[in-house]
Amino acid sequence: MHHSRLSTLVLDCRTSDLKEAATFWSRALGKPIVTLDQDGDGKYAELATLADEPILLLQRVDHDSRVHLDIETDDLEAEAARLEKLGAKRIALVRERWWVMEAPSGHRFCVVQKQREAFGPHLNRWE
Repeated sequence: MHHSRLSTLVLDCRTSDLKEAATFWSRALGKPIVTLDQDGDGKYAELATLADEPILLLQRVDHDSRVHLDIETDDLEAEAARLEKLGAKRIALVRERWWVMEAPSGHRFCVVQKQREAFGPHLNRWE
């Protein structure tokens, strides 16, 4: 058995200035900026959210700007396999920490390791 849930709404930002993008979305959504450099590589900024809300992450990218979802899980392989059975395709394993996947609809999304210490609420249990 493993668990998963919607974890993160990721705003993929095709920009050279992630601070400008984070400032806009912070003001637009009324969510303060937690960090402008989450991993120390200048690619990720995070906005503050409550424990029962999805994480709001901004990611500097080279492709067109869009929004994608992250699904967090306590078993990366089991969740990726479950989604494949539903018709998704694995695209790339990144840093041995998450899978970029593609839904049958063509939407890209990520399956990531557990993101928050408290793994709930809104948790799905899969056999």
